[in-house]
Amino acid sequence: MIDLIDLEKYFLSAHLFEGCTAVDFTMGNGHDTLFLTHAVGEQGRVYAFDIQPQALENTRALLEKENAPNNYELILSSHDRFEEYVEGGIDAGMFNLGFLPGGDKSITTKRETTEQAVKRAVACLKPGGGLVIAVYPGHTEGRVEGNRLEAILETYDRRFICVSKFEIVNSPTSPFFFVVEKGDHAPF
Repeated sequence: MIDLIDLEKYFLSAHLFEGCTAVDFTMGNGHDTLFLTHAVGEQGRVYAFDIQPQALENTRALLEKENAPNNYELILSSHDRFEEYVEGGIDAGMFNLGFLPGGDKSITTKRETTEQAVKRAVACLKPGGGLVIAVYPGHTEGRVEGNRLEAILETYDRRFICVSKFEIVNSPTSPFFFVVEKGDHAPF
């Protein structure tokens, strides 16, 4: 069976290299942040965002337990405010939308802030950069968020931004994800 998380990392790996700048827009329990810290190496930088203090605590504990490189910054703020903390462009980014696993399920990402964060993240991608955006349509906000993102992402000019969607066709409530890749010759 296909593991969507492994597939996301496979696609994003093409945009990760030693010394690059990566953003975990929704750190949750820190698994994506941990992946990114190793992928960018000691010379790289990872910025991770979440609005819940518990997410920062969980992530910090995981990074310490797993001896992650000291190349990250954990930020208690919404993903749509990432430009206040990240200088310059980004090479790679991950969005894992929905709610904090093991946390309060009434606190979810919201379409308004997610739309703004994704639009800005695409604009901040360096040429050759990429994003993965995991959507969880099993709850109402997740369904709406996914539909809105698809409507936005399909408007990008294919000559500069390539957007792909990966989903399990015979499981409509299963998570799916988008891969957004900026061409090497796209304007920055």
